Amino acid sequence: MSDEEWERFLRESVTGAAGAPVEPSARAREVQRRLRERPRQAEGWRSYSPARPRRSRTGWYVTGLVAAVVLLVVGVFPQQVVGWFGGSDGGRDGAPSAAESERLREAPGAGTALRPTLAEPFRGSPAARWADGAAGITVPPARATGWMDAAQVERALRQSRDFLVAAGLDSGVLRGERPATAIALLNPHQTDVQEYLRRALSSTAPAPQADPLLLFSRFRPEQARLVGDVVKTRGRLTYQEGKRGAVEVTADVTFVYPVTPAGDGGRDAEVVRTIVRRKVVMSWDDPAKVITEPGTMSLVSYALDMTNGGCSAPTGYFVPPFGTAHEQPADEAHRVDPYDRSKPIDSSNRTTAMGSDCATATRS
Repeated sequence: MSDEEWERFLRESVTGAAGAPVEPSARAREVQRRLRERPRQAEGWRSYSPARPRRSRTGWYVTGLVAAVVLLVVGVFPQQVVGWFGGSDGGRDGAPSAAESERLREAPGAGTALRPTLAEPFRGSPAARWADGAAGITVPPARATGWMDAAQVERALRQSRDFLVAAGLDSGVLRGERPATAIALLNPHQTDVQEYLRRALSSTAPAPQADPLLLFSRFRPEQARLVGDVVKTRGRLTYQEGKRGAVEVTADVTFVYPVTPAGDGGRDAEVVRTIVRRKVVMSWDDPAKVITEPGTMSLVSYALDMTNGGCSAPTGYFVPPFGTAHEQPADEAHRVDPYDRSKPIDSSNRTTAMGSDCATATRS
């Protein structure tokens, strides 16, 4: 070290270098020691910590009394309590059922044994959680199939659902009017279907093979009227490539119609649910291979299963069994659940809650 550096070192040692650490004073050391001994964070000068309330024994007694009263009410009036909280009363119960995107594996669970009313026509029924009208018919995503590209398949699926809506949900058709909108979607060159339509819609006593109910939902306006304007539905469309490259769409849909006698306008009027399940197979044909018209399809097959719609000879209209809907037939050997969509449709059984030549419905 040179003499100049040694001299600067001695001078800085006496005067103190800039930025050098300074030893804390005795007072500062005392404050730091007290803070270490009291680790709780000090409150800000504008902060406020409310005092913790003391528990009162009276509060425990009141809580216990309230709980006892609640348990007593639930035990004596269980259905009313369920209704207060939106529980399963069949009309306002539970969350809506998820859309049916695949074949179901089991029937819906049993609900409460409550009868339908004018105010709640779907009470006590699985249909209370189903969607309204066309919203209950699930349409799958479209993909190129057969002679159609994806956009054409999407249009065919939409028109297939339009046919179901026009045939089973149109208010005029439900009152017995001619299903003109639905007929306009049928291939006019399909002679067997056109003959079926002519016979079905012109006869007052159609043959079973020419029953308009196979495709269209109809009630006699002088006998029955729909309760409200909501029809519950559940079902779906599927599709595949059919013959000659056609796009074959299959619809399997259940419709639930709450109806009441046409001449009974009282508050206590009887409400009967006519439950209809249809399976319709539609072929959207390649016009280069099949004679057809744009925007129309050919029917491959159609089948019907119904409950509370009549069990005698076909009349062309549903005939709800007013006054006898809650009676049971003598033959209990063949019982079916009209809400069970896990099984294939059985068109040989005209299910109803009444009638010796019909199957017995386990619920409606």
